[in-house]
Amino acid sequence: MVTITTEVATTARWDDVQHALTGGGDGASCQCIWPMLSNKDWNETTTPQRTEMLRDEIAGGPPPGLIAYVDGEAAGWIRIGPRSAQARIPRTRMIAAATAEPFDDESVWAVTCFVVRREHRGAGLNHELLRAAVDFARASGARLIEGYPVDTRGEKKRTNDLFHGTLGTFLDAGFEEQTAMKPGRTLVALDLSA
Repeated sequence: MVTITTEVATTARWDDVQHALTGGGDGASCQCIWPMLSNKDWNETTTPQRTEMLRDEIAGGPPPGLIAYVDGEAAGWIRIGPRSAQARIPRTRMIAAATAEPFDDESVWAVTCFVVRREHRGAGLNHELLRAAVDFARASGARLIEGYPVDTRGEKKRTNDLFHGTLGTFLDAGFEEQTAMKPGRTLVALDLSA
């Protein structure tokens, strides 16, 4: 039987963060820094610079994400944290138009990235990552968590297009659909104060 566990990302787990991010897809080049930068700033950075930015973010704390392990091997990653710290979110017009929450409210958190190593896809890691992320957010004082998933009903999507997570994963975790942002993308939220 496979054992799946999760841990917050810390400097002591840096090699595990890298193992989780570099198992296929855009994680290796993105380093989960895309949600943290404007388009202009993103376009002016290189992969080594993004790697150092993530390392610095983890070292500075609080942890910006969690790592999933399959039988002790780092297999997946999720970014979760205060929405106010993720610079791209308020600059994304479809999110800005869809949310009812003020962008300076630090009690509103956001899930903005999932990465699962190729050899572990289809094993339910995103469900485990999201469950653990909700627990982490709740324990850290979050009032509400937003997500911006892809609705995969009806058409096949490229794996690299699913880094936002799938609508089904969020709904299974108790999130509720709030607003359709565009065809195939929905703002979802989980009220932790309820």
